[in-house]
Amino acid sequence: MAIILNHTIVPARDNEAAARWFARIFGLRYDGAKGHFAPVKVNSELTLLFDKDEGFKASHYAFHVSDEEFDEILGRVKDEGVAFGSAPGRFTDGQLNDWNGGRGVYFKSPDRHILELMTMPQ
Repeated sequence: MAIILNHTIVPARDNEAAARWFARIFGLRYDGAKGHFAPVKVNSELTLLFDKDEGFKASHYAFHVSDEEFDEILGRVKDEGVAFGSAPGRFTDGQLNDWNGGRGVYFKSPDRHILELMTMPQ
């Protein structure tokens, strides 16, 4: 059997607001809190469990997406006025990258987590 990441905890100042924002940007559903977690099912195998936390360091979350999903997500990023950029150190240059023959982009969540989209896996 292949090893598959089933879930991971994403720290957030306001877990429900963070889950709603992530679900909206990524075009996913948020069905409300379950216990103290605010879960967002990313796909059939991965759930992000947003957890209230006041003292955390930002993390990096990278997502391999189709070209269509890339366009849809980036459109929502732009519609919400979220700065984006072409590299981890260039979050605000408004450019995309073409690493590995595909498109990529970086942007930050309201909790300052680094979110990366790529159409070709690394």
